Amino acid sequence: MDIFPELNGVRQHLRVTPGERLSSALRNHGLTGVKEGCLEGECGACTVLLDGEPVCSCLMLAAQADGKEVTTVEGLAKGTGLSDLQNAFVMEGAVQCGYCTPGMLMAAEGLLSVNPAPTEAEIRLAIAGNICRCTGYANIVRAIARTARERAAIVADATEGTAA
Repeated sequence: MDIFPELNGVRQHLRVTPGERLSSALRNHGLTGVKEGCLEGECGACTVLLDGEPVCSCLMLAAQADGKEVTTVEGLAKGTGLSDLQNAFVMEGAVQCGYCTPGMLMAAEGLLSVNPAPTEAEIRLAIAGNICRCTGYANIVRAIARTARERAAIVADATEGTAA
Protein backbone atom coordinates (compact mmCIF):
# COMPACT_ATOMS: atom_id res chain seq x y z
CA MET A 1 0.00 0.00 0.00
CA ASP A 2 1.17 3.55 -0.66
CA ILE A 3 1.16 6.39 1.84
CA PHE A 4 2.18 10.01 1.40
CA PRO A 5 3.40 11.56 4.67
CA GLU A 6 5.49 14.68 4.96
CA LEU A 7 8.77 13.39 6.43
CA ASN A 8 11.03 16.03 7.93
CA GLY A 9 9.49 18.75 5.80
CA VAL A 10 9.41 16.87 2.48
CA ARG A 11 6.37 15.11 1.01
CA GLN A 12 7.35 11.44 0.56
CA HIS A 13 5.94 8.39 -1.14
CA LEU A 14 6.29 5.26 0.98
CA ARG A 15 5.30 1.75 0.10
CA VAL A 16 4.32 -0.05 3.30
CA THR A 17 2.75 -3.36 4.11
CA PRO A 18 -0.63 -3.62 5.83
CA GLY A 19 -0.02 -3.81 9.56
CA GLU A 20 3.51 -2.36 9.35
CA ARG A 21 4.47 -0.17 12.28
CA LEU A 22 5.39 3.44 11.59
CA SER A 23 8.72 2.89 13.36
CA SER A 24 9.62 0.06 10.97
CA ALA A 25 8.49 1.99 7.90
CA LEU A 26 10.62 4.98 8.91
CA ARG A 27 13.67 2.82 9.55
CA ASN A 28 13.14 1.02 6.24
CA HIS A 29 13.08 4.47 4.60
CA GLY A 30 16.56 5.19 6.03
CA LEU A 31 15.50 7.19 9.08
CA THR A 32 17.45 5.02 11.51
CA GLY A 33 17.43 7.62 14.26
CA VAL A 34 14.05 6.10 15.10
CA LYS A 35 14.96 3.26 17.45
CA GLU A 36 12.85 0.18 18.02
CA GLY A 37 13.31 -0.83 21.62
CA CYS A 38 10.37 -2.42 23.38
CA LEU A 39 7.80 -2.26 20.53
CA GLU A 40 5.19 -1.70 23.27
CA GLY A 41 5.33 2.08 23.77
CA GLU A 42 7.14 1.73 27.09
CA CYS A 43 10.69 2.94 26.34
CA GLY A 44 10.17 6.03 24.13
CA ALA A 45 13.13 5.24 21.86
CA CYS A 46 10.85 5.40 18.81
CA THR A 47 9.35 8.82 19.64
CA VAL A 48 8.66 11.06 16.65
CA LEU A 49 6.53 14.16 16.22
CA LEU A 50 3.27 13.55 14.40
CA ASP A 51 1.73 16.88 13.42
CA GLY A 52 3.91 18.38 16.15
CA GLU A 53 2.90 15.99 18.94
CA PRO A 54 5.28 13.38 20.40
CA VAL A 55 4.08 9.83 19.71
CA CYS A 56 5.56 6.35 20.05
CA SER A 57 5.88 5.32 16.42
CA CYS A 58 5.99 1.64 17.39
CA LEU A 59 2.35 1.91 18.48
CA MET A 60 1.14 3.37 15.19
CA LEU A 61 0.47 1.74 11.91
CA ALA A 62 2.40 3.34 9.09
CA ALA A 63 -0.88 3.89 7.27
CA GLN A 64 -1.99 6.24 10.07
CA ALA A 65 0.77 8.67 9.00
CA ASP A 66 -0.70 9.10 5.52
CA GLY A 67 -1.08 12.83 4.88
CA LYS A 68 0.45 13.71 8.24
CA GLU A 69 3.60 15.64 9.11
CA VAL A 70 6.19 13.30 10.67
CA THR A 71 9.38 14.69 12.17
CA THR A 72 12.20 12.40 13.23
CA VAL A 73 15.47 13.28 14.94
CA GLU A 74 17.01 13.61 11.49
CA GLY A 75 14.60 16.48 10.86
CA LEU A 76 15.70 18.55 13.86
CA ALA A 77 18.98 19.72 12.38
CA LYS A 78 18.88 22.20 9.56
CA GLY A 79 21.69 21.88 7.05
CA THR A 80 24.80 20.10 8.26
CA GLY A 81 24.88 21.35 11.85
CA LEU A 82 23.12 20.26 15.00
CA SER A 83 19.97 21.98 16.19
CA ASP A 84 20.17 24.09 19.34
CA LEU A 85 18.56 21.27 21.32
CA GLN A 86 20.94 18.65 19.95
CA ASN A 87 23.89 20.93 20.72
CA ALA A 88 22.64 21.45 24.29
CA PHE A 89 22.50 17.67 24.77
CA VAL A 90 26.15 17.48 23.73
CA MET A 91 27.22 20.47 25.84
CA GLU A 92 25.45 19.19 28.96
CA GLY A 93 26.73 15.61 28.61
CA ALA A 94 23.19 14.32 28.11
CA VAL A 95 24.33 11.72 25.59
CA GLN A 96 26.02 8.55 26.77
CA CYS A 97 25.20 5.35 24.91
CA GLY A 98 22.86 7.38 22.67
CA TYR A 99 20.11 4.80 22.28
CA CYS A 100 17.46 6.89 24.04
CA THR A 101 18.74 10.21 22.70
CA PRO A 102 16.58 10.48 19.54
CA GLY A 103 13.39 9.81 21.50
CA MET A 104 14.44 12.18 24.29
CA LEU A 105 15.17 14.91 21.75
CA MET A 106 11.79 14.47 20.09
CA ALA A 107 9.91 14.51 23.40
CA ALA A 108 11.85 17.64 24.40
CA GLU A 109 11.19 19.39 21.08
CA GLY A 110 7.51 18.54 21.42
CA LEU A 111 7.47 20.12 24.88
CA LEU A 112 9.39 23.24 23.88
CA SER A 113 7.12 23.85 20.90
CA VAL A 114 4.10 24.23 23.17
CA ASN A 115 5.81 25.40 26.37
CA PRO A 116 8.87 27.53 25.65
CA ALA A 117 9.59 28.12 29.37
CA PRO A 118 8.96 24.80 31.15
CA THR A 119 9.74 24.21 34.79
CA GLU A 120 11.95 21.31 35.79
CA ALA A 121 8.84 19.38 36.82
CA GLU A 122 7.26 20.00 33.39
CA ILE A 123 10.44 18.85 31.65
CA ARG A 124 10.55 15.68 33.73
CA LEU A 125 6.90 15.00 32.98
CA ALA A 126 7.45 15.49 29.23
CA ILE A 127 10.29 12.95 29.11
CA ALA A 128 8.68 10.53 31.56
CA GLY A 129 7.79 8.11 28.75
CA ASN A 130 11.43 7.82 27.70
CA ILE A 131 13.71 5.37 29.47
CA CYS A 132 17.42 6.10 29.84
CA ARG A 133 19.59 3.57 31.58
CA CYS A 134 22.82 5.60 31.43
CA THR A 135 22.44 9.23 32.43
CA GLY A 136 20.21 9.45 35.48
CA TYR A 137 18.23 12.15 33.59
CA ALA A 138 19.85 15.17 35.32
CA ASN A 139 21.97 16.12 32.30
CA ILE A 140 19.02 15.62 29.98
CA VAL A 141 16.84 17.92 32.08
CA ARG A 142 19.65 20.52 32.17
CA ALA A 143 20.02 20.33 28.37
CA ILE A 144 16.31 20.93 27.82
CA ALA A 145 16.25 23.81 30.34
CA ARG A 146 19.35 25.29 28.68
CA THR A 147 17.65 25.21 25.28
CA ALA A 148 14.56 26.90 26.71
CA ARG A 149 16.72 29.68 28.23
CA GLU A 150 18.72 30.15 25.02
CA ARG A 151 15.59 30.32 22.88
CA ALA A 152 14.03 32.83 25.29
CA ALA A 153 17.16 34.99 25.06
CA ILE A 154 16.97 34.95 21.25
CA VAL A 155 13.33 36.01 21.36
CA ALA A 156 14.15 38.76 23.90
CA ASP A 157 17.03 40.03 21.74
CA ALA A 158 14.78 40.06 18.65
CA THR A 159 12.07 41.91 20.56
CA GLU A 160 14.56 44.52 21.79
CA GLY A 161 15.83 44.97 18.22
CA THR A 162 12.36 45.68 16.86
CA ALA A 163 11.54 48.10 19.69
CA ALA A 164 14.53 50.33 18.91
